[in-house]
Amino acid sequence: MATKKGIKISALADELKVEPRELIKALKGIGITAKTSASTISEEASLSVKKLLSKEQEQEIKAAEEKAEQSSSGVAVAPKIAKQITIFSDVNVKDLSDMLEVRPGNLIKELMRLGILATINQRIDANVAKQVAGVFGIEVVSKEKEVASGGLMSVQKDEAKHLVTRPPIVVVMGHVDHGKTKLLDAIRKTNVIATEAGGITQHIGAYQVEVKKRKITFLDTPGHEAFTALRSRGAKVTDIAVLVVAADDGVMPQTVEAIHHAKAAGVPIIVAINKIDKPEANLDKVKKQLSEQDLTPEDWGGKTVTVPISAKLGKGIDELLDMILLVADLLDLKANPLRSASGIVIEARVEKGRGPVATILIGNGTLKVGDTFYAGAVFGKVRAILNDKGERIQSATPSKPVAVLGAQSVLVPGEVFRVVHDEKTASKLAEKKLLELNQLKSQSGKVISLEDFSRSVKEGIRKDLNIILKADVQGSLEAIKTMLTNLTTPDVRVNIIHSGAGMISESDVMLALASKAIVIGFSVGYEGGAKSLADDSGVSTMIYDIIYKISDDVKGAMQGMLEPIKEEAVLGHAYVKATFTYSKLGTIAGCVVQDGKMQRGAFIRIIREGKKIYEGKLESLKRFKEDAKEVQTGFECGIAIHGHSDFKEGDIIECFEIRTVLRKL
Repeated sequence: MATKKGIKISALADELKVEPRELIKALKGIGITAKTSASTISEEASLSVKKLLSKEQEQEIKAAEEKAEQSSSGVAVAPKIAKQITIFSDVNVKDLSDMLEVRPGNLIKELMRLGILATINQRIDANVAKQVAGVFGIEVVSKEKEVASGGLMSVQKDEAKHLVTRPPIVVVMGHVDHGKTKLLDAIRKTNVIATEAGGITQHIGAYQVEVKKRKITFLDTPGHEAFTALRSRGAKVTDIAVLVVAADDGVMPQTVEAIHHAKAAGVPIIVAINKIDKPEANLDKVKKQLSEQDLTPEDWGGKTVTVPISAKLGKGIDELLDMILLVADLLDLKANPLRSASGIVIEARVEKGRGPVATILIGNGTLKVGDTFYAGAVFGKVRAILNDKGERIQSATPSKPVAVLGAQSVLVPGEVFRVVHDEKTASKLAEKKLLELNQLKSQSGKVISLEDFSRSVKEGIRKDLNIILKADVQGSLEAIKTMLTNLTTPDVRVNIIHSGAGMISESDVMLALASKAIVIGFSVGYEGGAKSLADDSGVSTMIYDIIYKISDDVKGAMQGMLEPIKEEAVLGHAYVKATFTYSKLGTIAGCVVQDGKMQRGAFIRIIREGKKIYEGKLESLKRFKEDAKEVQTGFECGIAIHGHSDFKEGDIIECFEIRTVLRKL
C-alpha cells in the first residue's frame, strides 16, 4: 500500500482498523506529526506502528477475545476476576502488561478495540486500565490521583468527612514605595513570640502568623512580577491578594498593574490604605481612584474591603488580619490532611552543605519526612523539612510553607509538587515531564498570536482575545482601548486585561505569559530586558505606529474565526401549466419559468394556493427532451422529483439555494 512517498493516514487507519483521529493521536505519542486523515507519513513511520501488532500476537489476542466473549446463551459474559492489582494515577502500557502478566501486544490489541491506539511506552489513565484489565479477568484498584487544580490540589474527590478548614494563603502587592515590606514586617512583629531571639530566622519566601488561634500564610514575593511568574506556569498560588495603596500618593501606575495581575489570577482583593498617619493622607481620594479601577469600597456601596492602616505605627494591622480571616471564611477553604501531600514550588536554590533546597507551599495532604516526591522533571525523597523559623519538623499540613531537602536537582518555581508511593513511580513521572518539556522546546512558535487565536477559536478552544496594551500617551491609549473594545461580538470578546502609557516592560510580558495574552504597543519600544524575555518565553508582541492598522489586524483575526451564516437565496419561480406521466420518471410538471431560473441540483419548494406542500431537491430538469443544467426566465421546462408525483396545474415551484456567507464585525 505504501509508496516511496509514504502512506496517507486514512489508508493506514483502514489497514489497522482504527479511527484516523486515534491513529493521529498515537503517532503524536511517538513523535510523528500528522494533522488530518489526508496527511501523509513516511513508510518507516507506518512500519513502526504496524510492528506493534505482530501476526502471532493477533492470533493470541483473537483467542483471548473469543474466550472472553463465550457464554452459554450467546451473550457475552464478563470473565471471572482472577486477581486484583493496584495502580497509582495513570500507568505505562508496558508496566500494565507486566502487572497483568499478559503480552504487550495483547494489551495493545485490546486497547485498540476500545478505540485507543497506544504505543508500548504510552501512558493510559486509570479508568481505561480498569476497563482493559477486566478483559483478562483482573480487577484494577486505583489509589488517589493527585490532580493539580489551579496550583493547589483538588479536593473534589475527597470525602467530606476528611475535609478540614485550611489557612488562607495571602500575597501582598502594590506600588514599590507604598509600604508592602513595612506591612509584612509589622504583621510579623505583631505575631512573633516574645521569647524568640531574633524572631523569624529562616527566610523561605513564605511564613505563617497566628491570629486568634487561627493561621494565615503570607507569600513574601518581591513583587507582582514574581507572583505572576508562578501563575504563568499554571499555579494559582494564593487565595487572597492584599493591595497596599499609600493614602498620600493614591493609585499609581504600578498599583494599576498589581490590580490587573490580581484580577487576572481571579483572587479577591482586600485594599490596605497605608500611611494614614501622614498629614497629606486623603482616604476619599484613594477610594475614588479605586472605584475607577472597579474596586468600589464597601462604604461607598461596592464590594471591595478597604482597611485604613499605618504599617509604621502598627495601626490597623489587627483589623486587616481580621478582614483576611473574614474573606477566608467566605471562601470556605478546605483540604484533606489525610491524603498524600501536594503543593506548589515557591522558591528553589542550592545551599552549601544542604544541596538543593525548595520552598514548598502545601496545598493538600500532609508532607512527611521520608516521602517520595516529584515536581516537574525532578524527583527525590524528603530528607528534612524546615519551617519558616528554620526549625526541623517531621510533617507539614495544608497551607503550610516549608523548606524541603532531598531533591536530586534544583526544582523549578511554579511546578506542582506531588508525593507518590515509590521512587520508581516518581522517576517515571519526572522522566515523562522531561520528555514533554523537551518536546515543547523543539516546537517553534509563539505562546499565542493573532493567527494562533483565530485557529484556536475555530477549534472551539478560545473565546476571549486577551490583550495587554501599551501606548506612548494616555490620549492614544484611551482611543485604542475604545476602538478594540468595540470589536467585541457575542461570539468573541476582546479582553484588555492591562493597559498603560509607557514602554513595554518585563511585567507586561510576564502578565501576558500568565494570561495567554498578546502584547500590543503603539509608538513605544521595549524597556530593559522585556524584548529578550518575550522572545525567550514565546510571548507575541506587536508594535504599531498607525492606529487603524491595530484595528485591521485584530478585526481580521476575529472575522476569520466567526462561524459563517447560512442564508437562503431564491433563484427563481416556475408556474406549472400541465402534468405528464412517464414510466421511468413518474409525474413530470410542465412549467414555464416566470422569473429568475430553475437550476438542477438546487432546492425547490412547491407552493399551492399560498401554502408550501413540499420541499426537496430539483433532481431532473429538462428542456424539451434534453437534460438541462438550468432554464432561464420565459422558457418552458419539465421538472421531475424522485418519489414525489403530487403536481397540479397552477402550482408555483420556487427554486432556491443555501449560501454560506462570511460574517462581518
